[in-house]
Order: sequence, then C-alpha cells, then structure tokens
Amino acid sequence: MTASTETNLPDLLLLSKGKVRDIYSTSSPEHLLFVATDRISAYDVILRNGIPGKGKLLTQISLFWFSKLSHIIPNHFITANVQEMPEEVRKYEDQLDGRAMLVKKAKVLPLEAIVRGYLTGSAWSEYKESGTVHGITLPVGLVESQKLPEPLFTPSTKAEQGAHDENIPPEQASNLIGESLYTQISQAALKLYTEAAEYAQSKGVILADTKFEFGLVPSATSPNGETLILVDELLTPDSSRYWPFQGYEAGKSQPSFDKQYLRDWLVCSGFRKGLESGKEGEEGEGWNIDSSVVEGTRERYEEAVKLLTS
Repeated sequence: MTASTETNLPDLLLLSKGKVRDIYSTSSPEHLLFVATDRISAYDVILRNGIPGKGKLLTQISLFWFSKLSHIIPNHFITANVQEMPEEVRKYEDQLDGRAMLVKKAKVLPLEAIVRGYLTGSAWSEYKESGTVHGITLPVGLVESQKLPEPLFTPSTKAEQGAHDENIPPEQASNLIGESLYTQISQAALKLYTEAAEYAQSKGVILADTKFEFGLVPSATSPNGETLILVDELLTPDSSRYWPFQGYEAGKSQPSFDKQYLRDWLVCSGFRKGLESGKEGEEGEGWNIDSSVVEGTRERYEEAVKLLTS
C-alpha cells in the first residue's frame, strides 16, 4: 500500500492545503469538499512521506464521532458518499472514496479548543515549571499522566501553517472571540470531551486530551443570525491523545494510539526547534519517516479506530 499524500482534482478549485486536509470549493456556494490525505505532521511540521491509509482512517473515526455526538452541538458534516456530492466531484470517486466529506461552509473561529482530562504533553511541562496549565493553577503534587480533578478547557491560538499554536489563558481567549462565544465553546467542548471519554473508557481506551474546532454558519432562527457548529476533524488520533486503559499507571508516560509514537521517534532522530526543514547539512530536505515507524504508526491508528468504532 502506498501513501496518498497529494490530491489531483484539476477541475476543482483548491482553497487550502493543510497539514493533512485539502479543501476544495464546489458548485454549491454553501458547501466545501474536505479531503483527508495520508500526510502526517508532528510539531507543526509535515513529514515528507505519509502513512498509507491514514486519511481513510481519520475520515472513518470522524464520521463515527460526528454521528455519536451530534446531540450535543450541530456539526458541519453533510455526506461522505461521493455519489451524493456535486456533479463535478463525482468524477474523482476513485480518488476520493473513503477519504472525502462534503461539509457546510463555516466561518472558522481562530481558537483551538483543547480539553485535557489528564496531565500530559505541554500541560505536564508547564505544570512542572509553574504548577499551572494555561495559567490555571492546579493542586500541588500531581504527577505525569495523572487524571485531573476535572477536565480542563485550555484554549490555544490557531496558527498559520508552518507556525506553532500558542497556549493562552482563558481570559485572553475570551478577549479574542468575545465572552459569550467563548462561554458557548468552552461549555460545548467540555460536554463533548466528557461524553467521548466515558464512551472510550467503556472500550478500554483513555481519552487523555483532544482538540476541537468551531465555526459559525448563517441561521435565520439565531438572535444574532449565526449558529455555532463543530467543524474540521473530530476525536481522531491526529487531534487526540488515546492511551490503552489496560496497564495505565500515573507517574510516567503512557503508550499511545496517536502521534506521540512518531513524535518520540522524531526527537530521538535529532529533531528540535530550528531544524524543521531538516537535520544539519540537510536543510530543505525535510524529514523522512523510517519504514518501521510508518508501519508502527499505521498499526496504532488502525487499533484506535477498531477499538472505538467496533
């Protein structure tokens, strides 16, 4: 199996090429075409080779969660059936099947809505230094990977491609998008995380943390003419930390079903800030993932999808 890291849809207008998804306009002014490629990124860097089948796995698990959590907040998903998409899209069915979604066009808010249920990643790094997470003071004496007293909503800025997201305090996030909208987002994100985490645990999986994105769509029934919806991907191994429940033990790092395996390999291979384009002497060459790490990453994604959706 080869990785599909690029889309080739010459009769469609490419609006955006992200770390994983290519977004195209359609003949419907209210809809966009989201295509999940097999590209993979770590530390906001797109690796040169991808993970075969990853885009289809991401699409499969997003569709599962969009359906399961739709009672909490509306989302942008319309259909994943290419034959139900606009005529100009259907000719590319062989390329799009299993990795494309037709979605509502939304005004995406400039905020990463991160919910953390466990102390890990950048939250653990900050806590060790200052006893806080995104400026929020936590109890003393917590250890790595410990379950937090309650899930925390910890926003970050939504960076442009190639730039790094920045963790920000809740007050700054509220000022960025307005208090009312911030309250809606934080409440929805916490509800989504709590229900998803409870379900995941019933399947033997810990949802340590995850990232949501939100947007606004026109609404004739809303007082301000717009309705908040969930956009982008949802609870995938790209946007979430998933750990096996069996063997979980606070006080150390955990094995994962997500990109942490790739991040760890990348660091061990010499990656650090300032070397985004390649190792010393290889500037501009980028980073290639070893074949064993490609396979290991794919297996972890497949296992997460199987456990959660079966």
